[in-house]
Amino acid sequence: MIRVENLHKHFGGFRAVDGASLEIAEGKITGLIGPNGAGKTTLFNAIAGVLEPTSGHVFMDGEDITGLPPHDLFHRGLLRTFQIAHEFSSLSVRENLMMVPGHQSGEALWNTWFARRQIAAEEKALRDQADEVLDFLTISHLADERAGNLSGGQKKLLELGRTMMVDARIVFLDEVGAGVNRTLLGTIGDAIVRLNQERGYTFCMIEHDMDFIKRLCDPVIVMAEGKVLAEGSAEDIMRNEQVIEAYLGTGLKNKAGANA
Repeated sequence: MIRVENLHKHFGGFRAVDGASLEIAEGKITGLIGPNGAGKTTLFNAIAGVLEPTSGHVFMDGEDITGLPPHDLFHRGLLRTFQIAHEFSSLSVRENLMMVPGHQSGEALWNTWFARRQIAAEEKALRDQADEVLDFLTISHLADERAGNLSGGQKKLLELGRTMMVDARIVFLDEVGAGVNRTLLGTIGDAIVRLNQERGYTFCMIEHDMDFIKRLCDPVIVMAEGKVLAEGSAEDIMRNEQVIEAYLGTGLKNKAGANA
C-alpha cells in the first residue's frame, strides 16, 4: 500500500531521515522500532504530509503522494495519530468523534438558516456512528465526559476512535502505548487487532514496548541513524546482531524479550 523510496529529510546539516526505503503491505500491522533519534517520527511526518521531504518519494497504491498536505491524504484514507493526543479538551468524547468527518452541512452558514432538517439528520447519523465507535472501543461510559479529563490511555483510545469516523485505509500510530497502563494498553491492542481483522485497516506503528510489538506486529522494521537497518518477524529482529548492538545495546542480547 505504501512504498517509500530513498527518502531524505534534513534539518540544516542534520539528516533525520537519510535515504530510508521501505514498504508497508496492505492488511498488515507493521511495527517500526529503533533507538531515540533514529528518524522514526520524522519518517512518519514525511509520509503523512506533516513535513515535506528533502528528497525521495512516497507512493500510495502506486501513486506518488510525496509532499501532499495532510488534508489531502486524509481524504485518501491515510491518517496518523500523535504520541501526545490532540483532543478538543473542552468538548465531550462523543463530540470529539462527531467533529472528525469533513464537509458537514452545518459548516456552511447558509445551511444553518435554510437546511436545518438536513443538518439535524446529519448530526443524528454522526451521533449514532460515534456511539457505535465508543461501544467498539468499550468506552461508552465516557461518551459525555470532557475529553480533557481523560487519562492518557483513554485519550489514545479516543484518537483511535477518531480514525474510525472516516473511511481510514491506513493509520500511522506514533507510540500509542506511551504513558499507558498495562490494562488500557491491552484494550488498545485488542481494538487495533479487531480493526485490522474485522474492518481491514492497515497499520504502521512506532512503539518501544517490545512485548506489545511482538503481540501485534508482523513484519517489524528497524531504523537507526535515519536508515532502515533490518526487517523481519519480531523474533528474527530480536535475534539480529546488528539490531541488538544498534538498538538494544551491546551485551543486552539476553534481555531481548524486555521493553526496549
